[in-house]
Amino acid sequence: QLVESGGGLVQPGESLTLSCAASGFDFKWYDMSWYRQRPGKERELVAAIRRPGSYTEYAESVKGRFTISRNNDREMAYLQMNNLQIDDTAVYHCNAWGSGNDYWGQGTQVVVSS
Repeated sequence: QLVESGGGLVQPGESLTLSCAASGFDFKWYDMSWYRQRPGKERELVAAIRRPGSYTEYAESVKGRFTISRNNDREMAYLQMNNLQIDDTAVYHCNAWGSGNDYWGQGTQVVVSS
């Protein structure tokens, strides 16, 4: 199970940190990713962090602004989002992939508006 939190309404230029709490699987062996679905668009990969180390990858649109991290002891994944822009408005989903399993959270809404 994956449960996201931390979404909300912010103004352009502000920051948010999303959290993803995992349970029910061996977290440290799973790749963790954040995806988002913007209004009227398909779901897209935002950032990923590989197990069990810290190799990361980012969508070009968020490089330098977003940071993904994980805490294997706490079984948590995070997405630090800085300098948020209106185009970052989306539902953000946490994903865990590994051992032939693909888990998704229900999503958390991020709205960036002036």
